[in-house]
Order: sequence, then C-alpha cells, then structure tokens
Amino acid sequence: MTNIITYNILAGGYSSRQSNGRRVEQLTRIIRSTQPDVVGVVEAVNPRRQQRPLVVEELAAALGMQLVLDEEILHRPDYQPALLTRLPVVYTKIHPRPSILTRPLLEVCLEGTNGRRFIVFTTHLSAAFSKGWAGNAIREREIGEIVRIMGPQREEAMPHVLLGDFNALAPGDAFKASNLLRYIVSLDHVTKQQPLGEGHPHLNSVVPQSLRFLNPLLRLIPRNILLSTVFDNLAALYAPRGCIALLQNACYADCYRRIHPHTQGFTCPASVPAGRIDFIFASPEMAERLETCYVVTEGEGLAGADASDHLAVAARFSDEPVHPSTRGVVLR
Repeated sequence: MTNIITYNILAGGYSSRQSNGRRVEQLTRIIRSTQPDVVGVVEAVNPRRQQRPLVVEELAAALGMQLVLDEEILHRPDYQPALLTRLPVVYTKIHPRPSILTRPLLEVCLEGTNGRRFIVFTTHLSAAFSKGWAGNAIREREIGEIVRIMGPQREEAMPHVLLGDFNALAPGDAFKASNLLRYIVSLDHVTKQQPLGEGHPHLNSVVPQSLRFLNPLLRLIPRNILLSTVFDNLAALYAPRGCIALLQNACYADCYRRIHPHTQGFTCPASVPAGRIDFIFASPEMAERLETCYVVTEGEGLAGADASDHLAVAARFSDEPVHPSTRGVVLR
C-alpha cells in the first residue's frame, strides 16, 4: 500500500503577514494526518526566502522523510516543486523546458512497498488568469509538453502519476466563482490595511486589463445572492477546461473523480472553496491499483485553511489491482 498526496503549501510555507513566519507545524500536522509515503510539494521553494533551512527542509525532518530538491532551482525566479518520500529513490530528473513550461516538471522514480518501481511527476501549471481566455492556451501548451515527456513511461507501461496544482478545472466540474471572488476581494481589502506579500491573488491578477473598469462591480457581486448566482453560472461556462481534457484524452485517470463521480471535491481557496484545481492523475497501470482518493480538509484537529490556501489531495494505491467494489474506503 502506498499513500501519495499533492499539496500546494503557499509561498514556500512562509507566512506573508510575518517577516519570518514559518508554517512548519501547521503543514506538518496536515501532511502527517494522511500517513504519506510520498508528498508532491507545490510552491515548495520561495525564491524570495532563501535562508536555510528552508521550510520544506524542516518539513522533511519533522516527517522523517527524504527531500528531493534540485539545488539549481533555488536560483530560479519563481516558486519551485519538491518531493518528500519514505520510499527508496531510484533516480531524479528535472525537466525545465523554460520556453514551454512555466515551472520545471519534477520526475522521481521510486521503489514501491511491493518492490516494483513507479514514477511520480510533480507539476505546477501557470495561473495567467488575466491572459486570453484565462490563460488556457498557456496551460494547454504546458500539458502537451508534459504528456510528451511522459510518453516513454506510457509506451513501456511503467506505472506513474502526475500530480500538483493545475490552476484549471476538469470538464464537468462545478465552479463556485463567487466564492473565489469573495476571497480575492477580501484579500484586496486586507492589502489596503497591511500588505499580504507574495503568494496571494489579487483582483488585477485575474481580470484582464481591458476589463478592469468592471472591478467596482466585481467587488459588489459577493454581497448579493442574485448577482452571485448569475456570476457562478456565467463563470462556469467561461472557465477553460482544455488542459485537463488533454490528460483525459491521453488515458490518465483523475483519481478523485474515479472514486467520487458526483461530489465537488473543491480544493481552493481553502477557506472558501470555489473549485477543484489540485489533482492526482494516474496512468492505467496505477489507476487499477487505486483504492481511494480524498480531499484533506483537516489534519490532527487543524483546519486545512489554517495551513495553506490550498487543501491537499491524498490517494492510496494497493500493491495489487483493486476490485471496483472495494474502492473508496478512507482509512486515516
């Protein structure tokens, strides 16, 4: 049995309201509650917080896990991924592809509890919501490249998973856009009182420049039930879902949706969940071993929103193929 989680820890695990605030304890409690063997960490390295030990290094020590981190990414100007694991590491590769991928794709081959190897790819796709059609073309380009990179694993039927923050919705998924707007507007209000710092979205980051004259109206929407309903319906139609469809077309299984065909499973923002943008996708060889997948809303009595702006997603894989009738049981 192998427990795998994906977790965007926000700005390298630092608290933007404190000059030296570190959310090590909060993040440790959330992660530890899932009894993980593998953790794909998104925003693991904050380019503006380089003092050692890094929060992700403290997390690895607190959890008794090995940290897989390319030292070269410490010099890149954006948040970078990492991997925590209890399993033996066979090899590690970094796929920077700077002209195509906004952030490097991390590839780590591990030896599973059954002695067989599998590969974990960790990604963080571009947000770019203020770009054309909410940045859809950028993310489709990134996923196209990631699918190409994973091609040899598909050809060899090597079990593998792709996990991380995709900044995109899956086809058919619900979107409570008014919740996201409420969250962003509240942050904009806070920044007028005291700066939140890096990692947090603001209204101009999601509204194209040509439409920013509508910002006063957007600030009113969360206060009105009717406007919120209309906004949710329009946003659900507008929100691009193409990059997730590309993965589905390449025969990758959406682990959460495979277990929960009808529940929302929102992961972000953690305090007022609006949509599901954090995923674990499994190759067919891994998907047949999937036992369960769930959103981690709390851990050891701590609410997920007290640790990060994203909720973690956890999946458990058996050593052998799982009969469909036994899937979906959560043991924590």
